[in-house]
Parts: sequence; C-alpha cells; structure tokens
Amino acid sequence: MKAYRLSVNLKLGLVIAAVAIAVASVAYTNWLANRLREREEFLVRLWAAAQEQLAASTHVNPYLDVFQQLEQQLDRLTAIDNQQLTRYRAALAWARTMPPTFDVTLASEIVLEGAFDIPAIITDATGLHPLFWRNVPVPDSLEGLSPADSARAMARLRALVAEMDRVHRPIPIRLRFQDTELVQYVHYGESRLIRQLRIFPYVQLFVMGLFILVGYLGFSYVRRSEQRSLWVGMAKEAAHQLGTPLSSLMGWVELLRTHSLAPAQQQEALDEIVKDIARLKRVAQRFSEIGSLPRLKEQPLAPVIQNTADYIRRRMPRLGKQVTLVVQVPEDIRVPLNAELFEWVIENLLKNALDAMEGTDGRIEVRARVQGDAVQIDVQDTGRGIDRRQWRNIFRPGYSTKKRGWGLGLSLAKRIVEDYHGGTIALVQSRPGQGSTFRITLPLR
Repeated sequence: MKAYRLSVNLKLGLVIAAVAIAVASVAYTNWLANRLREREEFLVRLWAAAQEQLAASTHVNPYLDVFQQLEQQLDRLTAIDNQQLTRYRAALAWARTMPPTFDVTLASEIVLEGAFDIPAIITDATGLHPLFWRNVPVPDSLEGLSPADSARAMARLRALVAEMDRVHRPIPIRLRFQDTELVQYVHYGESRLIRQLRIFPYVQLFVMGLFILVGYLGFSYVRRSEQRSLWVGMAKEAAHQLGTPLSSLMGWVELLRTHSLAPAQQQEALDEIVKDIARLKRVAQRFSEIGSLPRLKEQPLAPVIQNTADYIRRRMPRLGKQVTLVVQVPEDIRVPLNAELFEWVIENLLKNALDAMEGTDGRIEVRARVQGDAVQIDVQDTGRGIDRRQWRNIFRPGYSTKKRGWGLGLSLAKRIVEDYHGGTIALVQSRPGQGSTFRITLPLR
C-alpha cells in the first residue's frame, strides 16, 4: 500500500511539474514575443519618422500649387453631380500624397528587409489605396500584370490592411510641403520571427510529450520485464524454501516404510518429521506475510537469531562447508519483531555469507548491541567480498553475483527490514578477498 501511494504521488507530482513547465514555457515565450513586437513597432515608427524627414528635407512635390488650383476649380464646379465631384476629390488626395519612391525603397531595405522581415503597407490618407508594400504575399510591383491580376493584387492588399489593423493601429506619416500637410498611413503586421516564436512552445511541448511517451513506454516495458522476473524469482524461491523440508520428509517416510528401524530410530524419524512440518509451516507463514500489514510483537531478539543459526548449521554438512558460525546476541535485548519474516532476513544474510566462502572453511559472526534507541545487528563473513562499485546494486531486485539465483534474497531482506520493521539495512564494509559486513538497525520501540 505504501509503495502504491508513493507511485501515485510520484505520478501526480510529475504531471504537476509537466503542467508547470508548460505554463512557464508558454508564458515566457509570449513575454519574449511581446518584447520583440514592441521593438518592431518602434522600428516601424522610426521608419515612418524617417520618411517624414526625407520628404521634408529633400523631395518636395512640384505640383502642390497645381493641386491647390485644382481644388479651387472643383469648388467652383456646379454642372457636375456630387458623386463625380467626390471621385475627383479622392483622386486629387491620392495624387497629392504620392511618396518619393526611391527614398521609401531605401528605408524599407534598411529597416523592413534588414534584420526584420516586417510586413508593411503604406496607404493614402483615405486608407483605401495601397501605395507601397513589402514582405507581403503580393508582388512588390504591379507593373506587367494584367488588369485582372492587378485588381486581385489590390484586393489582397486591402484585405491585408484590414487584417493588420486588427493587430496594430496604423502609424501616420505626415508629409509637410511648405504650408500644406499630407497624411499617409503605415499598416504593419508581425514578422515571421514572432510568428515562429509563438508557435515554438507548442512544438516544444509536442517534442517533450513525445519524449515522455517514449520514456514511459520504455519504463513500462522494463518494469513489466522486472515484474515477470520477480514473479519467476518468487516461484523459484518458494520452490527452494519448500524443497529442503519436503526432500527430508520423503526420506524419513521411505525409511519408516522399510520397517527396519529400531524404536529409538523411529522416534528420531518422527521428531525430524515434526521439525520438517514446522519448517513448512514457517515457510508458508513467511509467504503469507509478504504484502500484508506488519504485525510486530515485542520479544527477545536472541532466540530468533539463534533458531535461524541452528537451521543453517544443520545445512552446512550437506553443502560441504566447514564454516564456524558464531552468534553473540545479548539475552536482554527486546525489539518489536515479526519473527517469521525477520528469521527470513537473517537466513538470507547467512546463506549469502555461506555462498561467499570460496573455500570449504571460513567464519561467520552475528553480533548485536544497543546503540541509543536502536539495536544494531552485524552479520560479518570472511568470504570473497564485494567490489565498491557494486555496493549500490546489491539490494536491487534481480541483481546477483552468483551463477545460479534470482537476486531476490537481499531485496526481500531490505523490504522486510525497512517497510515492515521501520529499520535500515546496509552494507557497511566489504573488500574483495577480505569479506563483508551487513548491518541491520532496528528501533527498540
């Protein structure tokens, strides 16, 4: 249950972190795009001001007096309808605001088409007649186009003007000629850089999501593979735990069937059968305790460790080992224990110590002492030791230095000590060729 809650909290934390990263990325990118947008607006205003200065300092419309005379003539016309007169006045306003082409082109190359590809359109005072445009999907010049294509281009330019005005307010260019002021308007939009920058966080999120998906699928595959290995390993461990007492039971039953045993031998066989049955019950109890809530009972530590050591001593002759097993546990130490599961921990440590003996002899010591509000249990052997680089791997499920085995003993021991008893287990000392020392720390209360 604890592992499940931890997994759920971890997934929830990852989701919250991903959402926070996404929000921060979008917010920062929008902030950056707005800063660039302000800079582009400044450039466009600077360009418009440059046009005013160019028009005022170098090029003066030579027909201003003619336009004034035409306006006076239009005012005196009476034999023409109002619609026709309005058209004449619009044409006159358009003619009066014609810009100096080569100056506009020079400034546009420096500002609009230099470091920034800002789309811009200049219209006359009415805002209906495009006079100049750059970086828009319309040819820079309409010369050579058919009347139909030219009309479509102008319609497209007017549509772009309306679209730009929804994003930015047009910037006026005030051209002063002597005592006359003419007005043109610069309509502009966002550069391609800003548009790409606004899309970038979503592309980034897509790539991150794809990466997370691939990682999740890979992690799920590894986890499923590990779970399959653990299930197989648990089955093997169960078979191993049950195999020894079952083999012993089968041997004693065959001896009893021969009816050749003396009464004393029969009684000995029955006593061994009882021991094997008790062993089977303990194994079944151990597996039933795995995954359930821990049930701890305060009890003496010495009998639990001594019973496990006696069981290992009985197995040593069958393994061909002449190993000295010493237990030094004070009788007065009492700790909250689940005896069945903790015996399994000590058994796994002693089995690993036996397997680490490269020769037929060696020494294993189990010592316990009280340190503050905890008890420390050291299991020390004189085996082949473990390389320092492998210390962090020994408690991982499936890791084993033996040719045979599933690497579950220390993993199960770690879970029993930490999750069920609230203690710790660690490899505190080990050198190749000099042996290893495992330390279990359990709270006294």
